[in-house]
Amino acid sequence: MKKSFKHFSWLLLLLVPLLIVSGCGKSSSKTVKVGIMGSDEKIWKPVQKRLKKEGVDIKLVTFTDYNQPNAALTNHEIALNSFQHTYFMDQWNKAHKSNIVSIGKTVRAPLRLYSKKVKNVADIKKGEQITIPNDSTNEGRALHLLQSAGLIKVDGSKALPTPKDITQNKLNLKITPVDAAQTPRSLTDAVGAVINNEFAAEAKLPNSETIYKEKINKASIPYINIIATNKADKNNKTYKKIVKAYQTEATKKLLKKYYHGLTIPAW
Repeated sequence: MKKSFKHFSWLLLLLVPLLIVSGCGKSSSKTVKVGIMGSDEKIWKPVQKRLKKEGVDIKLVTFTDYNQPNAALTNHEIALNSFQHTYFMDQWNKAHKSNIVSIGKTVRAPLRLYSKKVKNVADIKKGEQITIPNDSTNEGRALHLLQSAGLIKVDGSKALPTPKDITQNKLNLKITPVDAAQTPRSLTDAVGAVINNEFAAEAKLPNSETIYKEKINKASIPYINIIATNKADKNNKTYKKIVKAYQTEATKKLLKKYYHGLTIPAW
């Protein structure tokens, strides 16, 4: 009997350190991976810092193109992403049979037509090249922008037109779809490029090189950017806390500081 008790005592002595180590390994903070485009790090890092004090540990995961963040989200490699507008999300869900939902608005980011060669749309000459993003949503959006600028006309029955849906092109412009991340580089050869704000910011394109920008009206509501997650997680309290931490006056000031009016708070 004494022998058994001694054996039990030794087991306890061995287990106690393990229990202590196990207890120390647990943290009250919750780690949440948030997928963003690299240019948005300067906006999200202060949010990350504020939430750390509240027990929420954000790990920022940066991406370089628009095909990666939603794939990572549906594969549960990240918990949230902040890079897309509502229209992009809806089209992604249809194409990939996914259930990604918005849990909060971030910014309006009007598309802009940039040029290093001309100062006005009217200066664009016959046969010149204009590049546009090649993902289906922004491609169609860019073509609508060029139509609004008076450069082309597209088939009005198509919500997301492609270059094949151009019905009028009096200047015989070469409309060339390229990867969205490559649009700033294309300005070396093309007379103009329709560039998403995050890539314009990364390339440090000045406002002075904008020759036309997308109008902000009811038609642009689907292009409000969002924080998104999988539908099953839409009511997650921690995720809602992250949205609230983003939607602050501090974030508005940072957007103004870094984007100089190119990106506008939408909440």
